[in-house]
Parts: sequence; C-alpha cells; structure tokens
Amino acid sequence: MILISKFRITLIIFIISTFIFLASGSEVSIKPTSDGLSTKKKFCLLQSLRFAYSANIQREKCTYFVTTETTCTKGADTTNHVSLRFGDENSNDILVHHLNSKHVRRVDQLEPQVLDDIPRKPFQSCMVDQFQVIGQCVKSPICYLYLKLAGNDDWRPGFAQVQVLQGPHFSSNMFYFRRYLPRRVWHGLDLCETQVTPFGLKRKRNVTGDRAP
Repeated sequence: MILISKFRITLIIFIISTFIFLASGSEVSIKPTSDGLSTKKKFCLLQSLRFAYSANIQREKCTYFVTTETTCTKGADTTNHVSLRFGDENSNDILVHHLNSKHVRRVDQLEPQVLDDIPRKPFQSCMVDQFQVIGQCVKSPICYLYLKLAGNDDWRPGFAQVQVLQGPHFSSNMFYFRRYLPRRVWHGLDLCETQVTPFGLKRKRNVTGDRAP
C-alpha cells in the first residue's frame, strides 16, 4: 500500500509539472498518440495567437502633434501646400503630403495654451500652429524632419517639433529653420547622424532634390 501511494503521488507530481510546462508556451516533443495530437493542436494554437499579436503590433498607429512656427519677417506667411516627413533612426518614416489639411489650432508662442479652436488658415506670420497626424509608430526618438513647399510664394518657418502622444519619450527636439524654404524640394535637419568635433556636435542639414508630386 505504501508503494502504491508513493506511485500515485509521483504520478500526480508528473502530471502537474507537465501541465505547467505546457502552459509556459515551451515546445515539447510530440508523440503520435491521441493525447500527443491534442497537445500539438494546443501548441499550434498558441503559436497562431502569438503571430496574430505580433502582426497587430506592427499595424499599430500612433498619434503625433506637429507644432510649427512662422516667423514675423515680412512675407514669411504662405497659403501654399506644405508637406512633412519625419521619422526615427530605424527608418520608420511618416509622410504627410498636405500638412495644411491636418491643422488643429493656433497656440500661444509663450504659453502652452490654445488661443482658439476656430478653423483658420495655417502658416500666417508670427503664429504657431498645431497639426494632428496619424501614422505608423516610431520605435525610437524622432531624429529627422523635412518640409517641402509647393507653390509660387515663399514660407519662412522658425521651428518645427513633433510630439508622440503614445510615447512622449519618443518626441523630437526642436528643428530650427529660420530661413525661406526652397520650393518643391525636401529641406530639413537630420539629427540621427551627428559627429563629435573639437567645436562641438556637427549636425547634418540636408536639401534633397526630390520634386513635389
């Protein structure tokens, strides 16, 4: 009787250990029995759920708030379409063809408060505008930003910044322009590639020749 009791205890411990091992999602060797077939199905179902979860993460969208300043220089404002491109060092690139259509509000230049929520034309002189953009999620801090102006008049932005709603630690620093943008080419700053020099950090400013669509 003592031997039978010990055997039952050992069997119970073995069954519990096997159940815990399967619940952890680890792969086990499958024997061609009816019980083994059931275990294989459970394992395949678990793998399918993992794949579906991974695919859902890849399709996840994030909300960005883009803030731009138009300087007070005469002729700094524009009514033209402005395109925006920004991203991180992992090549997660977010492209906005018509930033004008994403305009949300004007904000105070000195205080982080809303001046009004009434729809107005963006990019007016001495104004700071905020835009809402939805796109793929970045996986590291935003380190480059480009603007492209399409039209016949000029625009002189002061700065641009991108804030990540779902991950504030991925938000960008200020990108300063303070010059009239060249027309129909991407113009901006890439802070992903910095070089340490005796005079400090050297940052790369790029002007690319891609024509506006």
